[in-house]
Amino acid sequence: MHRTQEMAAQVVEQVENGRTLTEALARLLRADADISTSTRGAVQDISYGVLRHKGELNYWLRTLVPKPLPYPALERLLLVALYQLAYTRAAPYAVVDHAVKHAGHIAAGRLKGLVNGVLRNFQRREQELRQSSAGNEEAHYNHPAWWIRSLRRAYPQDWQAVLLASNTHPPMTLRINARLGDAKQYLAKLEQAGMSATLLGSHALRLARPVPVRELPGFAEGEFSVQDFGAQQAAPMLDLADGMRVLDACAAPGGKTCHMLELNDIDVTALDVDESRLLRVHDNLARLKLSAKVIAGNAGQPDAWWDGKPFDRILADVPCTASGVVRRHPDIKWLRRPGDFAELAAQQQQLVDALWPLLASGGKMLYATCSIMPEENGQQLTAFLARHADARLVNAEQLLPCPDHDGFYYALVEKT
Repeated sequence: MHRTQEMAAQVVEQVENGRTLTEALARLLRADADISTSTRGAVQDISYGVLRHKGELNYWLRTLVPKPLPYPALERLLLVALYQLAYTRAAPYAVVDHAVKHAGHIAAGRLKGLVNGVLRNFQRREQELRQSSAGNEEAHYNHPAWWIRSLRRAYPQDWQAVLLASNTHPPMTLRINARLGDAKQYLAKLEQAGMSATLLGSHALRLARPVPVRELPGFAEGEFSVQDFGAQQAAPMLDLADGMRVLDACAAPGGKTCHMLELNDIDVTALDVDESRLLRVHDNLARLKLSAKVIAGNAGQPDAWWDGKPFDRILADVPCTASGVVRRHPDIKWLRRPGDFAELAAQQQQLVDALWPLLASGGKMLYATCSIMPEENGQQLTAFLARHADARLVNAEQLLPCPDHDGFYYALVEKT
C-alpha cells in the first residue's frame, strides 16, 4: 500500500499540474514497468476516486489543516489517505501507517507527526466532517463552484441530478454488431456465460458489472463493441441510406465510424487530425471486418485532403470540453476553466464552417459534442444557422448524464 499511496499521489499531482488523468497514469506506469497488475489497478482506482471526490476531500483537509502546507506533496498524500479511509476497504491502521512512513521522505521527515495527527483526527471526526461538508456546494457535489453555477443557469430543474450522475461510476455498455445479430440474441449468450445485462435498445445493452472485454463472448469475432448508449445515438440520427458517401470528420477512435458501417452499406471517409489515434480506427475496422477510407487530416482545412466530391452526410463530432463524460474522466471538471468555452467555441465554429461547403445539396450534417454546456451546443447551433441561409434544422437533442448514458448533444442540419 505504501507504494500505491505514493504513486496515486504522484498521479494527482500531475493532474493538478494540467496533465489529463489518462496521460498521468500512462506516464507513471510506463516509467515503472515492474509494477504488478494488482498495484496498477489499485493506483488507477485510487486516482480516479480522489478526483471523483476531490471537492469533499479538499474541504475535509482544509477543515483539519486550515492553512495550505508548505509541501504540496504532503497535501496530495493526505488527500489520497483521506480517500482511502473514507471510501475504500483498506485497513485504517495500514492507511495511516503507510502515509506516515511516506511522509518521512518529504520535508526530511519533519511533518510525520502532523500527517499522523490529521488522519487520526479524521477518523475521530469523520461523521461530523461528512455532515459539515454536505452544507458546502463544492464539497457536496464534487465539482468546482463555477461549474455548478453554469449548470444551475442552464438546467434549473435538472442541475442537481446532472451533478450527482456525473459523480457515479460509469456503466459498461455494449453495441451489438447489427451485421451479426441483435441485443436479445447477445443477451442469451451472456446468460449462458453466467453474466447478466439490461437491454437498452435493439442493439444495445448495459452489463450488470464491467468485465474485461476479452472475457465476453464474441469480442475477437466482432460481435460487439464497447460504446456508451448516448454515443450510439449518432449513427441512427444521421438518416443514412445504402450507397451514400459519408464523412466522419473527427473519427478517432472509430466507434461512430464502425457503427455507421454496421447499419448501412456506405462509402465512409474516416478523418482525424491525430495520426496516432487513427491506429485505433484501423484496429476497430479490422476486428469488425469493416472497410473505410482512413485519412490523417485537419477537418478545418479540407483543401489538404478533400477530393472535391460532395458528401451526402457529414458527422461533425467536434472537440469540446467533454463536460458530458465527467463520470468516465473525473479530471475534466478540475482541469477545465471558464475561459475554455470561448476558445473551444471558436474551434467548433471554424470546423463546421469549413465542412459545410463539402456537403451536397439536400445532404445532412450532424453536429455532435459530448458536452452539456449550452455555449458549445444550442448557442453554437443558433449562431451556425444565422451564418448559413441554406441551413435548415431537422432536429436537435440534448442528452444529460443519467444511469443509461453520458451527456451528448446532437443537431441534424440539412442543406436546402
